[in-house]
Amino acid sequence: MEINKEEMDLLNSKMGLYSLLKNKNVNVNKALEEVKYVIELKEKQAELIKLQSWVIKNGKKVVILFEGRDSAGKGGAIRRITEYINPRQFRVVALNIPSRDEKEQWFFQRYANKLPKPGEIVFFDRSWYNRAVVEPVNNFCTIKEYNIFMSQVNEFEKMLIQSDTYLIKLYFSISKEEQAKRFKEIKSNPLKKWKITPVDEKAQALWDDYTDYKQKMFDGTDTAIAPWKIIDANKKSSARITAISHILETIPFK
Repeated sequence: MEINKEEMDLLNSKMGLYSLLKNKNVNVNKALEEVKYVIELKEKQAELIKLQSWVIKNGKKVVILFEGRDSAGKGGAIRRITEYINPRQFRVVALNIPSRDEKEQWFFQRYANKLPKPGEIVFFDRSWYNRAVVEPVNNFCTIKEYNIFMSQVNEFEKMLIQSDTYLIKLYFSISKEEQAKRFKEIKSNPLKKWKITPVDEKAQALWDDYTDYKQKMFDGTDTAIAPWKIIDANKKSSARITAISHILETIPFK
């Protein structure tokens, strides 16, 4: 491998030396890639601080949805995005199974209750789109409930945007092989295996069903005012950079 002066300087930096020497088998390509990723990530995180300052100063409202298959890296992306921004001016929403009362309410009500106030960013780690894919695949909702959702979601998002809210919809896409690999890694890690749920356990067997409903979701809800950003998430680092870049490009904070 031929290394230019800039890359050599990166490898000789504190970060570069750490990346080179942290593993028994020295891998120059991997170390360079890691250093470049960290540098780019820090630059974009600095821009996210500017974005949030603009949101706070101008009383803007921002909603960012993170969707994707189990183990697609949604949570890791949210952690990188929120790592340095003001914790008092953002929330991460990851709703649990609805209560009995919530099941009797209008479906969108419990999500509407979590929407941002002026000057705030809300990140949904899975959102109302559970009803578009996860719920019908696992028989957690009826066909009627699914059809009602699909007939209402675009209008709900239109009202949200018309109320002066920025809405960004991110979908993290991984291959079946990559999902299987990540499940195996999680199960073998005593610090992470709690993340595997009964729904996750069935994800590989129901792969094609998830694919069918995912495509229906894109076909029915990828609108001009609320489009989906599909991110190739087989590589976590590039997926995080792509997600942050899209957020920075979509919100006109500059």
